[in-house]
Amino acid sequence: MRKWAIPSALVLLCLLSLLSDHGRKVQANAEEGGVDPPKVEEKISAVPHGLQTDSDVVKRESESISSRSLRNNAEKFEFQAEVSRLMDIIINSLYSNKDIFLRELISNASDALDKIRFLSLTDKEVLGEGDTSKLDIQIKLDKEKKILSLRDRGIGMTKEDLIKNLGTIAKSGTSAFVEKMQSSGDLNLIGQFGVGFYSVYLVADYVEVISKHNDDKQYVWESKADGAFAISEDTWNEPLGRGTEIRLHLRDEAQEYLEESKLKELVKKYSEFINFPIYIWASKEVDVEVPADEDEPSDEEETSDSSSSEEGEDEDAEKSEDDDAEKKSKTKKVKETTYEWELLNDVKAIWLRSPKEVTDEEYTKFYHSLAKDFSDEKPLAWSHFTAEGDVEFKAVLFVPPKAPQDLYESYYNTNKANLKLYVRRVFISEEFDELLPKYLSFLKGLVDSDTLPLNVSREMLQAHSSLKTIKKKLIRKALDMIRKIAEEDPDESSGKDEKEVETSGDDDEKKGQYTKFWNEFGKSIKLGIIEDATNRNRLAKLLRFESTKSDGKLTSLDQYISRMKSGQKDIFYITGTSKEQLEKSPFLERLKKKNYEVIFFTDPVDEYLMQYLMDYEGKQFQNVSKEGLKIGKEKNKELKESFKELTKWWKNALASDNVDEVKISNRLDNTPCVVVTSKYGWSANMERIMQSQTLSDSSKQAYMRGKRILEINPRHPIIKELRERVAKDSEDEGVKQTAQLIYQTALMESGFNLPEPKDFASRIYSSVKSSLNISPDATIEDDDDVEETETESETKDSAVKDEL
Repeated sequence: MRKWAIPSALVLLCLLSLLSDHGRKVQANAEEGGVDPPKVEEKISAVPHGLQTDSDVVKRESESISSRSLRNNAEKFEFQAEVSRLMDIIINSLYSNKDIFLRELISNASDALDKIRFLSLTDKEVLGEGDTSKLDIQIKLDKEKKILSLRDRGIGMTKEDLIKNLGTIAKSGTSAFVEKMQSSGDLNLIGQFGVGFYSVYLVADYVEVISKHNDDKQYVWESKADGAFAISEDTWNEPLGRGTEIRLHLRDEAQEYLEESKLKELVKKYSEFINFPIYIWASKEVDVEVPADEDEPSDEEETSDSSSSEEGEDEDAEKSEDDDAEKKSKTKKVKETTYEWELLNDVKAIWLRSPKEVTDEEYTKFYHSLAKDFSDEKPLAWSHFTAEGDVEFKAVLFVPPKAPQDLYESYYNTNKANLKLYVRRVFISEEFDELLPKYLSFLKGLVDSDTLPLNVSREMLQAHSSLKTIKKKLIRKALDMIRKIAEEDPDESSGKDEKEVETSGDDDEKKGQYTKFWNEFGKSIKLGIIEDATNRNRLAKLLRFESTKSDGKLTSLDQYISRMKSGQKDIFYITGTSKEQLEKSPFLERLKKKNYEVIFFTDPVDEYLMQYLMDYEGKQFQNVSKEGLKIGKEKNKELKESFKELTKWWKNALASDNVDEVKISNRLDNTPCVVVTSKYGWSANMERIMQSQTLSDSSKQAYMRGKRILEINPRHPIIKELRERVAKDSEDEGVKQTAQLIYQTALMESGFNLPEPKDFASRIYSSVKSSLNISPDATIEDDDDVEETETESETKDSAVKDEL
């Protein structure tokens, strides 16, 4: 047995040697032929070998890239003026943070993927087959050619879309962004204006956009940002199947964006919460076994030979041992660089996680991604909740730190919803204004419903019965979120015990937050009171204003009620143009003297607000500039009787001025008289607001204008003297003129516009003459020089006529 063992081992070694030589030849041929690793083909496109090109394609493409000039056969276009201005600002910007370009490209790619996924709900064929149906974003680098590519399998663009969206027809946001840039210089806001694509020119001097739409051929858009761009049918690149690939030919000073680590960092920072997978073609080193050189001696080989000669009892065992030993002796491990697609955003959607698991930092990052607001400011508040029952949905709502500039422009004529609607994790729309009322349109966030149907049209979705339930719950949660801002603000704790104030005062970050909210979005709360009768009382609790006792700070209705005097039944307020003006108003004299608090309403919308907010917590609102003001118990019967003759005479004297009544006032202290309006008519402030309207109708204003009532102060010496004069001679013309002048003065001091300013001025001048003892019949001297000049001119004119 042993004598056959050695020859058998030698034969086996010879066979293995032949196999090893054949393997090395195959490996060498593969290396010479440049065979690509199989992984390169993964996740490229529906077309096999999606991003691979033949030698002719590489040659043509390299020639185009090296020249950095627009292709000769391409159709040339000029950028629209606004777009050129925008690009000039970006290219010449000294703004240091150029990283935002990647954020904007990924955001645009995500929007394109959202659109194709939405279309696929009703037509699955639009997604195509194979890799084309996979909705993802791919980033690839070419360090040798200095190209950064970003690819999506979204809806793609037709030739017309490329012209419209990237050049000749500027969106409304272009002009708005240019104006914003010129005023603030903050390029970071570019994404909020819908022109984020142009941020690519922060890092690139030549850009290609290759796009394929299901309804058109594949086209290439290219531009060097020199005022022109070109579009041509793409016959040299590999077919995309569907979607868009953007190639950035990076500037020399932007080479840092060719580093994988830099791009991974940016995706993590800006695009962590994008709802589609983002892949990067990443390199990594792996240990690979390769054949060892034949000339190298191997200790293992000698050991295996000796062991095989000594142990030949079991032929089968001996053969397997020799096989293992031979493999070990002929291979070695080396480091090799390989490439594969690496997923960068594997974070689970925030709204699908439990609120307890999500940190404040994650909420802030998610808000910045959702709102495209990458400032350093955190949202003022957020609410993350799950609704269960007949209608199930998850939602995240945010209160932005600042109001958009155009928040109240064309408020009733535009739909500006800022909530994204998802149905079973599928994005449906971000222009779905049925989820929140207009007055809450400043909120940002998203709603993901499991109840709403997927495969229906938008019109059918808008009419779905579940939307009303979702809207109702969202409004309640939104108002609770805003109320919580006030509850957690130490500045709002003036009515609480000192112990509570000390505890809540530790959190300096929340101090003054509600005041900040009110300054930004207070008008929205007022509009909500006007529009939303169901939640009017909830919204009234969120109202803030200044008053005669607030010491320049904002106060609430609850705090006002807590300070009301014993026996006070009404909440007193006054409307006007400014707090400074209202503080000096004669309507407040008696109220301030008796220590009553009066609310100042200085916003024009407050006049409309108080037409809807009639009462609060059982207390009626009373405008102190209108009739019906009650201050304690009235004891005016004797006074009324003593001034009866004067009030009757004065009313007749003012008949032409439409004064409905003259009566004794209970609101005056130092002022002789004021003019008040009827309870349900316009106040002086409202009249002024309506008269300033561009399309106001004076005939309708006359109908809405309230009755005017002259209230006189019976304790004032002027009124007492006037009563005496009227008693002596009620037909005295001088007394009538004086009474008219007093009324016009009171009318102006009460906030009304004088119907005849010239008449008022004449009365003032007459009064001045009287005080200076100037005769009423005194005349103005004639100007002789003027007459002489006119005479000379007439003489010259007649002489010229004679000559002619």
